[in-house]
Amino acid sequence: MTTVRLPDDMETKLAILAEKKHKSKSDLIKEALDYLFYKEGAEKDSYEIGEVYFGKYGSGAGDLSITYKQRIKGKINDKIHPH
Repeated sequence: MTTVRLPDDMETKLAILAEKKHKSKSDLIKEALDYLFYKEGAEKDSYEIGEVYFGKYGSGAGDLSITYKQRIKGKINDKIHPH
């Protein structure tokens, strides 16, 4: 069981809303917390948002970071000794 202390203005607003909706204050607080938990769980981080785009326009060569020195040497060699 959890107890929450609310400022007077929030307590008043909660009481008015509970009466208007014909619900208990406890039920309204539970609904508000359910909404908060849903919203927090539904938020995506930057990786999740961009995940569908990662590699979408890639070269398909998975060894580019490993073979970059060889590719640079080849390009320099091609400039010096054109075919």
